[in-house]
Amino acid sequence: MATIDSVAARAAISRLAVETPILAAPELDQQVRAHVWLKLENLQVTGSFKVRGAANKILSLSESERERGVVACSSGNHGRAVAYVADLLDVHATVCVPEWVDPTKLQAIRKHRAETILHGATYDEAEARSYEIQQERGSVYVHPFDDPYVIAGQGTIGLELLEQIPMLDTVVVPLSGGGLISGIAVALKRVEPLMRVVAVSAANARVMHESLEEGRPTAFPEEDTIANALSGGIGLENNYTFELVRDLVDDYLLVSEGEIRDAMAFAATEYKVLVEGGGAVGIAALLSRKFSGRGENVAVVVSGGNVEARAVARMAAERDAVDGSGTEG
Repeated sequence: MATIDSVAARAAISRLAVETPILAAPELDQQVRAHVWLKLENLQVTGSFKVRGAANKILSLSESERERGVVACSSGNHGRAVAYVADLLDVHATVCVPEWVDPTKLQAIRKHRAETILHGATYDEAEARSYEIQQERGSVYVHPFDDPYVIAGQGTIGLELLEQIPMLDTVVVPLSGGGLISGIAVALKRVEPLMRVVAVSAANARVMHESLEEGRPTAFPEEDTIANALSGGIGLENNYTFELVRDLVDDYLLVSEGEIRDAMAFAATEYKVLVEGGGAVGIAALLSRKFSGRGENVAVVVSGGNVEARAVARMAAERDAVDGSGTEG
């Protein structure tokens, strides 16, 4: 297993990514009988945590590798991060996205001068095309999660949390391909081996969850989900994240589409925070009480906020109509 060095990554990416704030969430405290903080990666450059890993990977490239350009596949956030970093470093970037990509995310990728290729009805089809392009051009592949530099970049979140919440004992993290939670778990458990790391997946994007149940990386049919940032497979030849998640994560939870929508609406209504579906799964786990407290100081990673405000406003209005919490005047 390659070295996952988040300390070195933090120094490397400091000029490209920001240290995101935490927000006390007393409305969630009562759900789990613990102090809860939200780690607001939705306020990160490019609107998600993905810039950390993309920056660390691209900064690690030699001059000759940069000249050959980079290729990535993405459902949106990773592609935007790769495009942003490549644009700043004057590296040509090609990003493949599935045909169902969120138009807001697609526009953001193109804004940073990346060559964007829409291909395939599923993420896996877009990914296959991205590998073909990488082979044809001899470019460097920037994997969204299964790469030690990417994992180390995402792990910088863990280092920040240790400083921001000195008494932290539990962290709740979205789970898809596993790069985010692997990096955070490595960074935290090197310092605090007893740190509890809890993974939350969308029930409709649970390939890592199913793989862990099977005991090996496996394929799982793609389903529509509002947490589209969590869509896609983990790769049958997964080299890093499957083992890291298996060995370092303590609990695995699944949340439904309705619970994710409620969490997005809750974040907007209670905290005036715009959170996309994939970023809201941790909040959903607390609101639905699927997360069991046990800790005293809990950080929930809000991994992204690239979603249209109008869509979240509709969810908030629907939530108010159901629970009668709307007000007049």
